[in-house]
Amino acid sequence: MGALDAVADRIAGGSTVTFRPRGSSMAPLIRSRQQVVVAPVDPSKLEVGDIVLARVAGTVYLHLVSSVDLARKRVQISNNHGRVNGWTSHARVFGICLAVDGVKRSGIAGKTLAAASDDSRGT
Repeated sequence: MGALDAVADRIAGGSTVTFRPRGSSMAPLIRSRQQVVVAPVDPSKLEVGDIVLARVAGTVYLHLVSSVDLARKRVQISNNHGRVNGWTSHARVFGICLAVDGVKRSGIAGKTLAAASDDSRGT
């Protein structure tokens, strides 16, 4: 189980979670250890360019939505350097990134689900 699995579980349970992911796959949008806020999402409202926490082929990623297939209720997930992780169903998309280091992301209005609580415990 990776560090993001525990975060995904909390978000799937309805919490908005603040944490500091590690890695460079999303730079410069998200640099390693920058604080992010991720909230439960309505996957049917996702658009290309949204940053989501999703499980693809058994691994949880905080990556970009690179394509949307509404008919099959799935999204394609990729990093910020062109590497495609693959397609995943709406059921495996846990949350959407609301902010990075306190800066709100654009285009998130109306995409979140009501969060049960704000959970600042993170990795």
